[in-house]
Amino acid sequence: MTLYTRTGDAGETSLFDGTRVAKDDPRVDAYGEIDETQAWLGFARASGIDPTLGEELARIQQELFAVGAQLADPSDKIAARVTKAFVTDAHVERLEHLIDRFDAEVPPLRRFILAGGTPAGAALHLARAVCRRAERRIVALQPPADAVLIRYVNRLSDLLFAMARAANHRGGVPDVEW
Repeated sequence: MTLYTRTGDAGETSLFDGTRVAKDDPRVDAYGEIDETQAWLGFARASGIDPTLGEELARIQQELFAVGAQLADPSDKIAARVTKAFVTDAHVERLEHLIDRFDAEVPPLRRFILAGGTPAGAALHLARAVCRRAERRIVALQPPADAVLIRYVNRLSDLLFAMARAANHRGGVPDVEW
């Protein structure tokens, strides 16, 4: 099997149900933003991040593959038995627990802060911004995306902010307030 298929050479791609759509289709754009978020998390993991944060990011990267799969499947063709391809409310709750855990490590927010800090913290701030863009793309989809995906991505952007602050705090770099 080769990496290239030539099926996208005319500017189209296939969704999971076999529907051919333009590569600039809003659904393709949405899961492309999720893919970019996932890539930034990989960059953060490669940036000397604390191992406990890195472990959580690796798990989130896997979950983002599930988000992308669900977005690429507007006709719900993914078999229900393929549980790794689904994000549920339990995933959202886990993100909330992580937000609480990492937020408890850092000084309380009093003002807006500037993105930056350690290389890993800066990468997480970038991932957060891309995640927010993905959320905007997802909420605009027609037919609408599953509501759990919107909740997951919304919570994920909050978590990435909390993780960026935690990464910087653990690295001895204080927040720079605006």
